[in-house]
Amino acid sequence: MKCISTLVLAVALAIPVRAQIIERVLVKVNGDIITQTELEERQTAAIRARMGADLKPEMVNNSEELKKAVDEVTPQLLVDAIDELLLLQMGKEKGYHLSDDQFKAWLENLRKEQNLTDDQKFQAALKQEGMTVDDLRKNVEKQFLVGQVQRDEVGSKLSITEEEARQYYLTHKNEFAEPATVTLREILIEVPSTTKGGQATISVAKQDEADAQAAALRTRLLAGEDFAKVAAEASAAPSKANGGLIGPINILEVSVSLQELIGKMKPGEITQPLRTNKGVQLLKLETIKPAAIQPFESVRDVVADKVHDARQQTEVRKFLARMRGQALIEWKNDELKKMYEKQVALDPAGGVH
Repeated sequence: MKCISTLVLAVALAIPVRAQIIERVLVKVNGDIITQTELEERQTAAIRARMGADLKPEMVNNSEELKKAVDEVTPQLLVDAIDELLLLQMGKEKGYHLSDDQFKAWLENLRKEQNLTDDQKFQAALKQEGMTVDDLRKNVEKQFLVGQVQRDEVGSKLSITEEEARQYYLTHKNEFAEPATVTLREILIEVPSTTKGGQATISVAKQDEADAQAAALRTRLLAGEDFAKVAAEASAAPSKANGGLIGPINILEVSVSLQELIGKMKPGEITQPLRTNKGVQLLKLETIKPAAIQPFESVRDVVADKVHDARQQTEVRKFLARMRGQALIEWKNDELKKMYEKQVALDPAGGVH
């Protein structure tokens, strides 16, 4: 494919730095341009996202394999690039812009989420991505304008009826299922270990003592002593402060062996002493709540949001198709034009993904 140099893309994938090249215009959209560099950046990002950890050096060096991947991702990337440009143009026409305060708040939130509050770490992360703060702001501003146009031109004009929400709920009930949960109480008898030669070892005598202590505690519990009081007295687990209480927890989040054990128990029953990597444990089944579908009334707002999002995606695609039809698109590369037109024909209402 002549729309991109495979060698250039291979270098971009192998070494994430920006090369200074002479810009070549690929297409004009209402007078604004999309360059080869912009397309190559999108192709590189798409191939990285697609292959992820599977992207190996030999794949980068294999021009045929890389060319095939480029051919597969490029048609949709062209549609996305033009759609994004059309939305940005409309956003600018309407006077939308990202204020300094909005960007500052966004950046502070990002740095907290990514644990980059330290300036040195943040600058190192930017350098690794080959970006500056100005580059970052430009990207955020693009996302802001695109989102604002979609919300104002499409999302704000949608209204969801009660009947639509109910119909969605009835046909997607599994989306509103509450998982089975279990509430337990625990007592942990810790078995200390020693490290020698990089390996942790447990004294057989200490293990036997813990087994015996757990068995004695279980006998007391079966005789009627309160589990919470015994846990507060004897447990080494942090839950002792709450009488050994753990949960409610999603039953699918516990080990398969524990799921099987709980499945055979009734509320109030206490397990035999169980050996764990921390010691010996006793568990009491407090309650188990089976999976259940939440009633419509309790998830009405969630359902309405889901219907709204689904409708908005459809309407945004239609909106973009209309914008494309009204735009002046001048191609400078016939091969790219054919790829674009073929992709649009396959999905005439296709939009930014």
